[in-house]
This record gives sequence, structure tokens and C-alpha cells, in this order.
Amino acid sequence: MTQFLPPNLLALFAPRDPIPYLPPLEKLPHEKHHNQPYCGIAPYIREFEDPRDAPPPTRAETREERMERKRREKIERRQQEVETELKMWLWDSSLLPFNFVSNYDTTESKLRREFEVYGPIKRIHMVYSKRSGKPRGYAFIEYEHERDMHSAYKHADGKKIDGRRVLVDVERGRTVKGWRPRRLGGGLGGTRRGGADVNIRHSGRDDTSRYDERPGPSPLPHRDRDRDRERERRERSRERDKERERRRVASRTDRPGRRAGQPDARGSRSGQ
Repeated sequence: MTQFLPPNLLALFAPRDPIPYLPPLEKLPHEKHHNQPYCGIAPYIREFEDPRDAPPPTRAETREERMERKRREKIERRQQEVETELKMWLWDSSLLPFNFVSNYDTTESKLRREFEVYGPIKRIHMVYSKRSGKPRGYAFIEYEHERDMHSAYKHADGKKIDGRRVLVDVERGRTVKGWRPRRLGGGLGGTRRGGADVNIRHSGRDDTSRYDERPGPSPLPHRDRDRDRERERRERSRERDKERERRRVASRTDRPGRRAGQPDARGSRSGQ
């Protein structure tokens, strides 16, 4: 087939020139002549270093030892940082802030009426969303006296305001003497102390140390709290069913074409 191609295409398939021969730079191994025969290393043993003069061997640390050393060094550095920051951190008990979680529709006047029963209030600060301007569901209350704050912290936790139980807490940094924040090795949280055998799974409010600070009866166990929540859920569902039934009855009585005292057509048919 190639003989039918034109000359310009046949030039593309023409073979190249052979590679020019170059003599080797050195002789091949079988062409070399050795003046001395091969021998062992026995004559050179006396030149070796005496084992008694050699330095003792150094032991390298393993991967586990290296990780443990880094962990200890990190803990020591963090302890030094905590001690330095603790000297700069001042405990101030002049303010007695007090915060809680409430209903989103609760107003500041409503909060003042509910919490003034425990003592005179110095200031109330409600938190609002910067975008929508709606309340975020929690606020800060500052009492004039510390005893009023403790009374509200003891009795107002779990109280219903506008149909919702409030969750009350206090700023321990200004009310508990010797309290340390979480970044300085204190706090109630213990969910990130170490491994699964060290960490706790419940929140800081459920910690037993919290209830040791508060006088009064011991908290309810988890089973009783779950039972109370289930009872409240059933009550709310029952109230919604009653409201739905009242609306249904009201829509029947307000139906056009009916007169007072006239029985319903469906009721008359069922009676027949």
C-alpha cells in the first residue's frame, strides 16, 4: 500500500540514520587486570576502634513516650498560663447579676412584677435580636442585695411565667468567693476533661456541686423530671383538644339558616 503514496508522504516513513558508534570510556569488567588478588578484612581489624573506648549507646524514645512527654509539657505550660492569668483576674462582688430563660412574649414589666417579690431590683436587661428586634428568650436581673439574689435563685427556678417554666442561674464569678472561670481551671463543666472514662455526659447544671451550693431540698431524679414533663405535655395536648372542640361547637351554633331552639337536621334524622 505504501508504494501508492506520494513522495511527500513517503518521506515521513523513511528510517533514520543508524546511531554512530562511540568507544567506551573505560574497559569492561572482564577486560580489567587486577594487580592484587581479593583478600579478607583480617589485616584491617587492628585498625578498628576499641569497644572499651566507644561511647555508651543512646536509647531513643518510642512513639508512646514522645506523645506522653508532649502531653506533660502541654499540661505544665497550661498550668503556668493559668497561674499567670489568675493573678490578673480580680473577683468583684459589687454587682449581683442574675439571669434566666423565659418565654419569648414575656415583657420587662412582667419580669419586674414576678421577681420583685424576692427583693428590690436594681436593673433588668432583656436581650433582643439585632436583626429582628425580637427578644431572645433570656434576660439579666440585678438585685440590690445579695440575700435577695440567693432567695430568687432558690425559689424562682422552675417557676411558670406566661405558661413556661423559667430556667434560673446566677453569675458565680461575682457571687461565689474563690470561683474560677472555665478558662482558669474552674467552672461546672466536665465534658472535655479527657477521655470517655473521665468526661461526664450530663450538663453543668446537673452536676452535684451545683446543688451543694444551693440550700434546700435535693433535686429530683431524672425519672421524676421526665414524668413531670410527660404530664405537662399531656395537659397541653388535652387543653388543645378542648379548645378545638369548643371551636367546632361554636361553628355549628353560628351556622346560617338555624334558629334558636331549632334542632339540627342531622340530629332530627338520627332521632327518626
